[in-house]
Amino acid sequence: MRHIRLCDTTDFRELTLLWERSVRATHSFLSEEDIAAIRANLPTYFANVVLYAITDGDKIGGFIGLSDNRIEMLFVDADKIGRGFGTILINHAVSLGATHVDVNEQNPDALAFYQAKGFRVAGRSDLDSDGRPFPILHLSL
Repeated sequence: MRHIRLCDTTDFRELTLLWERSVRATHSFLSEEDIAAIRANLPTYFANVVLYAITDGDKIGGFIGLSDNRIEMLFVDADKIGRGFGTILINHAVSLGATHVDVNEQNPDALAFYQAKGFRVAGRSDLDSDGRPFPILHLSL
């Protein structure tokens, strides 16, 4: 049975491993160096958002990080992509007031996913929030 629960620091290791599996399945534009640099910053990123995990039994299948009305991160385990986990997480975030999310322009599947949930492109930045050359699309409901 799937359910959503609040995460804490004891989940960070499992979330990091899930994040990497998800990124390797969905972010082909990232180099090994990019992945390593982002992974090193995950504890800081995690500490600055409210994290919710979707579990399937006792295993985390995905997670979402929220800050105010923004979805700051959403990752679904590689073997769970396309099975409704992301939709459940998005619906939860929207029920909590989330109306904005950023998506990598080089990740068209993620863009299509958010657009199917009602998000529309509201702007674009040439660099990501850490100044890396990965264009970002700013979406809103």
